[in-house]
Amino acid sequence: MAELSPLRRRMIEDMTIRNLSPATQRSYVHAVAKFSRYFGRSPDRLGLEDVRAFQVHLVSTGISWPALNQTVCALRFFYGVTLGHAEIPERIVYARSPRTLPVVLSADEVVAFLEAVPSLKTRTALTTAYAAGLRASETVGLKVGDIDSGRGVIRVEHGKGGKDRTVMLSAQLLRILRVYWRLAKPQGWLFPGRGVDRPIDVQVLYSACRSARAAAGIDKRVTVHTLRHSFATHLLENGTDIRIIQVLLGHNNLSSTARYTKVSNGLIRRTESPLDRLTIEVVPPG
Repeated sequence: MAELSPLRRRMIEDMTIRNLSPATQRSYVHAVAKFSRYFGRSPDRLGLEDVRAFQVHLVSTGISWPALNQTVCALRFFYGVTLGHAEIPERIVYARSPRTLPVVLSADEVVAFLEAVPSLKTRTALTTAYAAGLRASETVGLKVGDIDSGRGVIRVEHGKGGKDRTVMLSAQLLRILRVYWRLAKPQGWLFPGRGVDRPIDVQVLYSACRSARAAAGIDKRVTVHTLRHSFATHLLENGTDIRIIQVLLGHNNLSSTARYTKVSNGLIRRTESPLDRLTIEVVPPG
């Protein structure tokens, strides 16, 4: 295994100190390394004009706007934090992403999609993601002890930005989880991977989404985030206060943070999950 350069080690240490997630760290390191390879020079010897030229190059390759802005984030961190050039980051511009409406599944499509997932563990994981509006990383990171049936809530640890939050535990989801637990007997991680010491890989969920979408005949792109969008949309359509929806999604880092703190666990617990309006087959056939 190649030894890390002092510069890369320092950047990793800077990210670790600031509690950036492992996935974000990998993404930032990859972006800065790609920037360096493009010019064939160490990134600390490259300047703003080089950054601009690299952005032009990336756009010419047809890179997506989110991927381009991820690179911008990485370079802003590298120059501003690791190199300590506080004046540079604000001069590295973000791309203005085109606004598009998120893909949302209807209630019938959610049922068809989830029932097209043949694996009990993966189906239960994706059902949990929809029932509680979780991100893929939050879903795979759940532990058995995070399901608090007594209080009727799910504890989500280390969500986006490293924040913990509480979401509702759907009555139907609890029934599904109890069947799943009886059959799978998970210990520690709620959805363990091949080894019980690690959770299921998010790529397993992504792959299951692609297969289930095709099997269910759904003519839409479906990802774990699609289930999250559908959760929020269905709550809104069912009359749930948008303030509660934002808290459930973990968006309480917005400018109106103060009013979100007034949303109690009791109110979250009493909010009906959209899953409770559906009828899902618990155990896949066969």
